Amino acid sequence: MSLSVGRLAPSPTGAQHVGNARTYLLAWLAIRSRGGRMILRMEDIDSPRVKPWAAAQAIDDLRWLGLDWDEGPDIGGPHGPYVQTQRLDHYATALEQLKAGEQIYPCTCTRSDVAAAASAPHAGQEGPIYPGTCAGRSAADAVGLTVPYCWRWRTSGGRGPLEFHDAVAGEQRCNLSRELGDFVVCKHDGTPSYQLAVVLDDHAMGVNEVLRGDDLIPSTFRQLAIYDFFGWPAPGYAHAPLVVGPDGRRLAKRHGDTRISILREAGQGPERLVGLLAWSCGLRPTAEPVTARDLQSDFELARLPKERFVLTEEHWKSICE
Repeated sequence: MSLSVGRLAPSPTGAQHVGNARTYLLAWLAIRSRGGRMILRMEDIDSPRVKPWAAAQAIDDLRWLGLDWDEGPDIGGPHGPYVQTQRLDHYATALEQLKAGEQIYPCTCTRSDVAAAASAPHAGQEGPIYPGTCAGRSAADAVGLTVPYCWRWRTSGGRGPLEFHDAVAGEQRCNLSRELGDFVVCKHDGTPSYQLAVVLDDHAMGVNEVLRGDDLIPSTFRQLAIYDFFGWPAPGYAHAPLVVGPDGRRLAKRHGDTRISILREAGQGPERLVGLLAWSCGLRPTAEPVTARDLQSDFELARLPKERFVLTEEHWKSICE
């Protein structure tokens, strides 16, 4: 049986909050409970939104939670670098392979062009389906373009519906072309999109199990198409329900300040937060304080509820008191 290899992959676009903490805890437990290897990777290619202080703070928050890793930007390892902006040459090489295979094409459409030409988004989809305005172009057509362009993945002519078994959400199926459409793999500034970078990094680092939020299920289908092009085995996936506010929307600033750093900088230990998260995941019958390591011995992903966890003001107060 192969060693389980997972990753924690914070994006340093701001402070990590309770919702992030829940997903990190589950991802860590899923690997450590079976003696697997954990990698920390900083996903910082979203350059306009990256905050200069956020990467160091994320590492401090993760360590405060009681999580550890075997490889990462702070300790090194055999699969580095572990910061995406230091891996641009890897992405550039893959992009050339995609061009040579005519799997991608240059797209000059703006976001507003896409929104105006497309139908309303499907439920749970990140945005409108791309209408295929530039899909008739070949990779070589980029040479003559004088306006900014991105590179889009050509979903037409694929191998039919994509399917995968999710360890939490169950069987998943999607017709990529019809339900999600052509997607961006390289942005106007030449940096790779999340979809491409994640696949290349997970493959290069030997990641074979991915646990992340269930809002990323649509992204999994896009990433499976990329794995298929390169002929690489895809990791196993588990998409955990998100933490939401009382309004049912994804946890954000509008729900109050739930940053992990507030608790850490106040000198609190992580046990109250971990206890609440463990209870919300069905790992413990009550929200009694507990450490991450205390949860390893009897961890079972099958206990995780299918519903999203609603964080109330009372929950937050119980942690902060």
